[in-house]
Amino acid sequence: MSNWDGLTPMQIDALKEIGNIGIGNATTALATMVQRKINMEVPRAEVRHFEDIFYLVGSAEEVVSCVNLAVHGDAPGRILFLLGHSSSLCLIDLLMGNPAGTTKIIGEMETSALQEVGNILAGSFLNSFSQVTGLSMYPSVPAFAHDMLGAILSSALIEAGYYAERALFIQTAFHDEGIILNGHFFLLPETGALDIILNSLGISE
Repeated sequence: MSNWDGLTPMQIDALKEIGNIGIGNATTALATMVQRKINMEVPRAEVRHFEDIFYLVGSAEEVVSCVNLAVHGDAPGRILFLLGHSSSLCLIDLLMGNPAGTTKIIGEMETSALQEVGNILAGSFLNSFSQVTGLSMYPSVPAFAHDMLGAILSSALIEAGYYAERALFIQTAFHDEGIILNGHFFLLPETGALDIILNSLGISE
């Protein structure tokens, strides 16, 4: 099994459960950064075709922030973390201790803040995979982009599309006292990496 085709319900459930654990760790990391209690919801966790990302996140013209990093180690691949524009502005206010609505534009300082938090969230997410599977998995230096969804995903497709037919998609909602941050995590394994992950969980067949 070199891609996501043919996965059993048990295998899909196991992957989604690891994803949920990863989001939980990412939420804890975010709460530590902002020194506030952050609640989390996972409305959706699915295995989907890569091209479905466009329909799951929004329209191609929607402006989003994206942290894109490569996964190295025993089960290589790529992780994308996407935030809508309004959620990006709210996250910056949260990070900087400003009242909601303070940040209006994303400049150099704001970009740096988003890149840092995206790196920490994605790293926490990946660390959960590593802990549960016992595999060595570590992230590259993240690339950050703030652009239209179509442009960002087209670039990611060029980087990952040659090996990623499907992705583990996790919709997330971080919220605290009226602030809601809607985000999306995607895990795209390289050829053969899915087999390695399933073998580590004892559910390869």
